[in-house]
Amino acid sequence: MEPLTHKPSKHLEWNESYYFIFYDNEKRLGGMSRVGFKPNKKDGMTFFFLFLPDGSIGAYHANDEGASYPESIRVSNVHHLCINDVKWKYSFEGPMLIFNDPKNFAQVQENPEVITDLVGAKIDLDYEAINSVYEYSKHMTPEALEIGKKSGDMHWEQIGRVTGSIKIGEETYEIEDCLSQRDHTHGIRDWTGVGNWFYFVVWFNEDLAVNPAAVIMNDGRIGAGGFIFKNGENVPLESIKMLEHLYDEDGIFPITTTLELVDANSQKYILKAQPGQIIPIPFTGESGNVSYLIQSFGTFQLDDIEGGYGSYEVLRSLKP
Repeated sequence: MEPLTHKPSKHLEWNESYYFIFYDNEKRLGGMSRVGFKPNKKDGMTFFFLFLPDGSIGAYHANDEGASYPESIRVSNVHHLCINDVKWKYSFEGPMLIFNDPKNFAQVQENPEVITDLVGAKIDLDYEAINSVYEYSKHMTPEALEIGKKSGDMHWEQIGRVTGSIKIGEETYEIEDCLSQRDHTHGIRDWTGVGNWFYFVVWFNEDLAVNPAAVIMNDGRIGAGGFIFKNGENVPLESIKMLEHLYDEDGIFPITTTLELVDANSQKYILKAQPGQIIPIPFTGESGNVSYLIQSFGTFQLDDIEGGYGSYEVLRSLKP
């Protein structure tokens, strides 16, 4: 397993973050959580989102001074706890905002009336890995590494299974052995100056998963990384080509993506992706740039293999 924490550079925006997603395909219930630290700014940021079976979402988003880092991966009420090389525990207890229309999350600061409800929630999930840790940068080209520095210097991924319980409002859900993934990065994270990126975590079954990710510069260059997990082996992705990436009429929310993937064995795949319910998280830069980090669970098809599901994440940068 990779080291849990790393020595910060002197850059004010140096960041170390930990991300976790899971989805119970039978219950149509999923969640994603991020805990991130910028120690040079004394800043910690977290969210825990639940995508609920009725199409609504539960959302918790908070900042603190990041005082727990590096001793503990905790910000406010969200805790990512490493037990050993293959086991983690993810927990949260506190209030969650309910949005019947998840897109309204982007407006909550200016217009609290978009909130449907406020309920108590308790999340207690146990994660156990099913593959070895994959680190992106070891398998990226020098150009892709240089482009990718705007989203971090190193990037670890590991697929797992999750069991536990979720209580939100009056509903309680038991989660049993659903697929999940953890992500760990460190480096400079520039939410508003990077252009765009996408990050897909796609599960078909325990023997097939794919995790393509790329930073897309304004001049069209792509810094790509990721892997395909087949029959117990992590196979690096050598290249990613964007064949189609469509947005709605406002140009903010994605509606479909098609990628060409080539792995280290020179095998080519076509991955088709469509997001489900979308949570947009807005970021505003010092120059007035606005970016939306789109969080969603989507549906996927790899060549003729249908039934893929998992995380559909896009960073959409808009010029002021």
